[in-house]
Amino acid sequence: MDFALVGGLLTLFFVAILQLGLALHVRNVLVDCASEGARLGALADRDPQAGAARTRELIRSELSDRYANRVSAGPARVDGLDTVEVRVEAPLPVIGLFGIGRTLTVSGHALAEQPLPQP
Repeated sequence: MDFALVGGLLTLFFVAILQLGLALHVRNVLVDCASEGARLGALADRDPQAGAARTRELIRSELSDRYANRVSAGPARVDGLDTVEVRVEAPLPVIGLFGIGRTLTVSGHALAEQPLPQP
């Protein structure tokens, strides 16, 4: 009887730790993909939309198509410098990789090689 109670609690605790690790992994992958897309979009011969396309491609190869649906890119000003910002809104994984109503928003920035028109 005692083993069943303690075993059940330990199993629940272990699964919660695994889920937290998965959620952090998804967040880190999204941040890395957004940063990589921003670096590509900030090149002098590219535009921010090329960075958004690269971000979508990276997310699809690393996670799933569901995580690459809402990617946007554009010019941004950070501390007086022209940058390219790539923003990703994806479902927050709550049960496995399935999100339930909550979103996770991450962004990546890169210094633009040439001045960009501000929105």
